Amino acid sequence: MKALLLKNGRILDPATGDLADADIRVEGGKIAAMGSVLPRSGSEVIDLGGRLVLPGLIDLHVHLREPGFEWKETIATGTRAAARGGFTTVACMPNTRPVADSPEVIRRIRETADREGSVRVLPIGAITRGERGRELTDMAALKEAGAVAVSDDGVGVHDSRVMRDAMRMAASLGLPLVAHCEDDSLAAGGSVHDGDFAARHGLKGIPGEAESVHVARDILLAEATGVHYHVCHISDANSVRLVREAKRRGLKVTAEVTPHHLLLCEEDIPGPDPDYKMNPPLRSRRDRAALIEGLKDGTIDVIATDHAPHTPEEKGVGMDRAPFGIVGLETAFPLLYTHLVLTGELSLGRLADLLTRRPARLFGLPWGGLTVGSDADLTVIDLEEERIIDPEAFLSKGRNTPFAGWRVKGWPVLTLVAGRAVWDGLGLEPR
Repeated sequence: MKALLLKNGRILDPATGDLADADIRVEGGKIAAMGSVLPRSGSEVIDLGGRLVLPGLIDLHVHLREPGFEWKETIATGTRAAARGGFTTVACMPNTRPVADSPEVIRRIRETADREGSVRVLPIGAITRGERGRELTDMAALKEAGAVAVSDDGVGVHDSRVMRDAMRMAASLGLPLVAHCEDDSLAAGGSVHDGDFAARHGLKGIPGEAESVHVARDILLAEATGVHYHVCHISDANSVRLVREAKRRGLKVTAEVTPHHLLLCEEDIPGPDPDYKMNPPLRSRRDRAALIEGLKDGTIDVIATDHAPHTPEEKGVGMDRAPFGIVGLETAFPLLYTHLVLTGELSLGRLADLLTRRPARLFGLPWGGLTVGSDADLTVIDLEEERIIDPEAFLSKGRNTPFAGWRVKGWPVLTLVAGRAVWDGLGLEPR
């Protein structure tokens, strides 16, 4: 494979937020050199024209739907969407059919990803068999097959004894336990946040306590077991407060937040539109403010998309009956850059850290930085490119997004995984 020279990039170090004008030389899938002016000899050259260069983005929470729901998404289409969004590594949730609760399914996902995927795929195994919340999976076997964490995402684990035993097992294996926090006795039958929008449209609401009571219980269990406890798609102000307090006490408790919970609240829902239906739901303005504050003070560790594709037919049955979830891989960076960085809520370095170095550290992954000798996973972003979000142009099979028609800046234009171009929006076709 011929060497590749990326010239005239602006390289951002997510650890410090520092920007430096530099070239990057890629050989054999690795970063061979970085410097202000590298020689062109023996290299295929791409002039980046001052565009931003980041370590490849990492998403710890996506739904690739395969096996079992290939009409919604496949590993091939989902990872193409990830590459277009600048992601080089994604962790996929186990609520497939069959559920990823056995080593066979974990290996099947990995083999399909190796064969058909555009980016790295890290499977997450289930906590309980069939995600039914009763019998623990063989977590050691799941880890041996390649699972990087365990989760029953999509449903909460209701039995406290089962959750405690799961945490003990995960802790003994060094696996993060990634929790979907939802108490069915409070949430069942709800489709939106239990607030003004629900009351105005006659919909059953899901209160914030449906999430935070599980977070509170789980933090106590995490303290008792010593597990790395990670809260999925945190949405409620009380949950943020609980995680903040747990961190102050030195517990290994972490949390993620989605772009849609950061940018939208229930007041932004224009009407009973299922593309605004996600779980957890868009909450109050106060909750949204608490999430942003949690990002700023380090309570919330990473941003994850919770990319959840559904077909138009599935979504087109009304807000009370449609499935939960929206897509997010292809729009995450420009949405966050436009509405958090350009508005002054976050620095560009902080946003990059939340999408690269921090998720890598959270799961103990060897990516998330740009250093000589590391895998050449990198994302080039044109911060000046401004476009309107058009779901019909998505590479994902899913079109379900509340952000259709939004004008945003900062689009990924080149994504490399181990030196291989998996998204080339520059039209340069370097390989």
